[in-house]
Amino acid sequence: MTDKIRVLFVCVANAARSQLAEALLRHTDSEHFEAFSAGSLPSEIDPRTLGALQHLGVSTEGLYSKSIDEFAAERFDYVITLCDKSSLECHALPGVGEVLAWSFEDPVTSTKHDAFRHTLHEIHERIKMFVLVKSKR
Repeated sequence: MTDKIRVLFVCVANAARSQLAEALLRHTDSEHFEAFSAGSLPSEIDPRTLGALQHLGVSTEGLYSKSIDEFAAERFDYVITLCDKSSLECHALPGVGEVLAWSFEDPVTSTKHDAFRHTLHEIHERIKMFVLVKSKR
């Protein structure tokens, strides 16, 4: 049995934001946290997601697009939604301690220059704050 805080990041496609968050939490503090990601309508990981992580030196090992249904029987301390659509769909998950709603622009559909790196940076800043606050429990 693990004493790690279990976190599931959820977005619709599990192609960018939730993958970034999963990898970043593992990178930031895998000693105290177990990170997972899933989508309500999973597709494929956008290659720019992996590129942004690799550019920062964050491991992409083990990342793949998963359905939230794969985690239906699991217990999580936190489920963190990363877009408004997924936050509406995730409040009924069994075995969830707390649901947090973080909303980030989808870099896949963004017209911003360097959208993936921008979203990566925003999520990384939020994760560092989350780790700081939640690891003191």
